[in-house]
Amino acid sequence: MDTIIPTVTPLRQRMLEDMRIRKLDPRTQVAYIRAVRKLAAYLHRSPDTASVEDLRNFQLHLVDAGTSPMTLNATQTGLRFFFDVTLQRVDLMARMHPVKLPHKVPVVLSVQETTRLIAAATNVKHQAALSVAYGCWRRRKTDHLGVKIESAPTG
Repeated sequence: MDTIIPTVTPLRQRMLEDMRIRKLDPRTQVAYIRAVRKLAAYLHRSPDTASVEDLRNFQLHLVDAGTSPMTLNATQTGLRFFFDVTLQRVDLMARMHPVKLPHKVPVVLSVQETTRLIAAATNVKHQAALSVAYGCWRRRKTDHLGVKIESAPTG
């Protein structure tokens, strides 16, 4: 029985070594390799031959394919490492910018909803815990987006 051992190209080996030198997490390494592999599959040639226009077209291809902003940014980060560190060709990624991620507005319960939530707890200890948690949150007076939140009436 013959065992097939996949060969690693010198380019991939160099990138793996560069990531190991920087002690990148194994999951990060997998993501970076995946990004370069996607680019190579798109180009149908070695990724080290890519031009600025190739990278722009690749990014458009990903956007047109419905790739999420998070995946676009992760792919771009992997490619940035490959071109900046492994190939030392900083000029190729200079015009690539990350995609802005949409911010989600937090759900804020109304005073009536909060009162019903605390009252729904059947145990006094649980009601006290919910009241303290709510009070601590309200004390911040702003949410994570810096928007002022109205103070809840006490009593």
